[in-house]
Amino acid sequence: MKLTSKKIALALPLPLVGLNALPATAAKKAEKQEKPNIVYLMFDDLGYGDLGCYGQEQIETPNIDALAQNGIRFTDMYTACPLSAPSRGAIMTGRHMGHAQVRNNANVNFSKIPQTLVDIYSENAMFLSPKYEGQVDLKPDTYILPRMMKDNGYKTAMVGKWGLGAPNTESLPNKMGFDYFYGFLCQAQAHTYYPFYLWENDKLVFTGNKLLIPGEKLADGLDPMDVHNYSQFIDKHYSPDLMFEKIQKFVTDNHKDPFFLMWTTTVPHSAVQAPMDEVMHYVNKLGDEAPITEPGLYFPNRYPHATYAAMVTHIDTQVGKLVQQLKKLGVYDNTIIIVTSDNGPACNPNSPMEYFKSGGPFRCRKGWGKSSLHEGGVRMPFILSWNNHVKPAVSNHVGCFIDLMSTFADLTGAKAPENDGITFAPTILGQPKKQQKHEYLYWEFPGGKGWLGVRLGKWKGICQKVNEGNNKFALFDLEKDPQELHDIAAEHPDITKKMWEIVKKEHTPSNAPYPKFDIQINWPKD
Repeated sequence: MKLTSKKIALALPLPLVGLNALPATAAKKAEKQEKPNIVYLMFDDLGYGDLGCYGQEQIETPNIDALAQNGIRFTDMYTACPLSAPSRGAIMTGRHMGHAQVRNNANVNFSKIPQTLVDIYSENAMFLSPKYEGQVDLKPDTYILPRMMKDNGYKTAMVGKWGLGAPNTESLPNKMGFDYFYGFLCQAQAHTYYPFYLWENDKLVFTGNKLLIPGEKLADGLDPMDVHNYSQFIDKHYSPDLMFEKIQKFVTDNHKDPFFLMWTTTVPHSAVQAPMDEVMHYVNKLGDEAPITEPGLYFPNRYPHATYAAMVTHIDTQVGKLVQQLKKLGVYDNTIIIVTSDNGPACNPNSPMEYFKSGGPFRCRKGWGKSSLHEGGVRMPFILSWNNHVKPAVSNHVGCFIDLMSTFADLTGAKAPENDGITFAPTILGQPKKQQKHEYLYWEFPGGKGWLGVRLGKWKGICQKVNEGNNKFALFDLEKDPQELHDIAAEHPDITKKMWEIVKKEHTPSNAPYPKFDIQINWPKD
């Protein structure tokens, strides 16, 4: 497959170089090193095309681009689900959506909110109290990724967004294997970057910001073109900065031991908010634009495009600072850094996916990114840097987030529990002959009236509106048609039949207590 942009051939296979291709002295030194640290930076709703190293021409990401230049840039890495909570659950368990505990984003405590508050605030009523927040729990005995790393002698931390359990449950970061947690437990609470409170381990901590409830409109009579009239929607303490302070402290405090850090930033998920001086940098670069005055579930914003770009660059700058810190502490060469996203880009006035061409080479419009099984919704940017262990390369290995548990186990000497993934450690270590390949990748997603998806070699099958009874796969040849514009299912009934066999093999009913967590399949007759 060869996908191109103006600057870069995104899927051109290049030789992978790892330990076996380094000079003998370097390889010998690498073999003697201790277990590698792992920093897993996962953006929230970042598109395949939002980074410079994947062809982005307007948003500046020099530090992440440098990691890509020094490491492996994957072209065919997929999320397990095009939505936040189930994507994260798959990473934690190594289970695809046909076997997953968590398959959607339902809020378990929404029914507790008084109807009078729902009428006023809609979903944002949960901002009024922590007793209203939280997503579906993982079962308490679930052996997840941080527990595996902790059992292998690692200090473990998550800083950012959890989204896999409500307060006062057993499915909380510190009870599931993380030594330290700081950030948002509930993804709905993360719809502001100036939060009233965050969680540190199991304690609620106030930030010093005032309570900002998304959905408020610009007051009548205020000039929507005057940037000063939007100051009421920001505050002093920017959550990405609060979180980065905790990241730096964790790394400093634990650099003498192997550490596993999941940096699950909420950037660039809506709402779009960023320090004004950084926003103005992009206003000067991109020019004036129309403001958002009807924010929906988010906030009004004078410069939404510029703010989105500033948010991504803000995290990129922090990546550069973290790299320098690792070098100063003398652990950079023994630290694996991964940069990726949980799912594809959103499409709303706060998230300008079409303006920035966030889908990269894939179709980029409403219905083709987040919450869809099209390539723009499930194919992720994925960069792995490990200084002096891998050399610059582009890999078209087809992988998925369900592979992370097995891969991290192989790279660190841990023992992974049974899961649906395969290790791609051989690709990282430059041992392509040892690399097992997926026979296929499988997706299902109960949102949007139900989706099924299969990637089988170059073939991609999508069945939409499953919950309405549809049982016809659309079929695309990704080598010739990466934008999935030409359905050729009628020409290849044998392929779509095989995809239905995969669905029958991989789908299991969901045990979650919400009907929308499952899909209702109208099985085709043989």
